[in-house]
Amino acid sequence: MIHIAETVGVGSIENFLSTDERSQLASLMNEFLVTEDTARFGGDRRTSIHEVPGHSCEQAMAIYEPAGRIEIPAIPEAAEKLLGDAFERARPALSRVMPSITLCRPWTYVEYGVGQHITSHLDGIAPDPLAWPRQIAGISVVITQANTGGDFYVETSSSDRLWNGQTPNPAVNGYAEGMWLAHDGADNSAPWFQQMPRTRWSVAPAPGTALLYGSQLAHGTLPVTTGRVAKFISWLVAEPTVEA
Repeated sequence: MIHIAETVGVGSIENFLSTDERSQLASLMNEFLVTEDTARFGGDRRTSIHEVPGHSCEQAMAIYEPAGRIEIPAIPEAAEKLLGDAFERARPALSRVMPSITLCRPWTYVEYGVGQHITSHLDGIAPDPLAWPRQIAGISVVITQANTGGDFYVETSSSDRLWNGQTPNPAVNGYAEGMWLAHDGADNSAPWFQQMPRTRWSVAPAPGTALLYGSQLAHGTLPVTTGRVAKFISWLVAEPTVEA
């Protein structure tokens, strides 16, 4: 059963990656960016992992990353394996705070330079939260931290505007009793979301620490002021049980 606490919770897994693993990942991505045309993942990029219904890809990018960023959704196989191994090691710790998680989706590499950031948004459980699989949380692992700025944050809110209502027949649909589902379009494309009062909690995790943030929890990053942030992000999902 998926509990609402999983989808609005936060957590951390310290030493998700060792110093040596971070070094390997940094080398793999630096080599990849040197070998490939770096600009097509940054300034020349015309695709994004983010989508906003009724908006073009360029419009979605302007909403989510108004100053741009480097984004590589298909990372080298060796990097994917290294991160996959780290996820498998972390399963016991994950299962204590988000027990419904069964799978980690493929990883995406992102970099933020000076002035770059990601705006507040919810990832959401799924376009149809009664279909499977269901996105429980995001995961972010910093490889290189900025000198200043670039902190990750989550935002909490007691506003009723955030919620679409309780799920129908929760037990039948694989949810615990009292499960609430957030409104679609909870990002800066929606005036109601921009105007909704929120309280921001910021964190600057040690490199190699994995941050967990529920799929129904607003989150984003502060602009980098000096230096550069390099990190890997992915999404943790629940697959259907036999009963579901």
